[in-house]
Amino acid sequence: MKSLKTAQSATSLPRAPREDAGARFTKYMITMGLRIACFIAMVFIQPYGWWTWLLGAGAVVLPWIAVVVANVGQDVTAVGAENPERQLEAARPAPAAPVDERPTVIRISETPRLSPGEDGR
Repeated sequence: MKSLKTAQSATSLPRAPREDAGARFTKYMITMGLRIACFIAMVFIQPYGWWTWLLGAGAVVLPWIAVVVANVGQDVTAVGAENPERQLEAARPAPAAPVDERPTVIRISETPRLSPGEDGR
């Protein structure tokens, strides 16, 4: 079983699998939409010329590109991960106030709780 040497940082966690699958599906559908557009343009653009062959090549090659792009998942290693054990810079202490301007210290002490009947009621 794999053990982590350091704590996992929330900023270094990969994208959720559901979000990753949704993003890959979107890329696949966009690429396949381009393929359909290439096929339709290849059929309907007249007169035929070199662009017809280019659009036909796009209609043939784009399904392969769509599958490769859809199967490539997110990179698991987070590039810009924050160190979870980083320390914040210490704040500079405020300058001490003169002795006569310091706030008065108020001490509060609690008394033990009285049982019913001990309070004189």
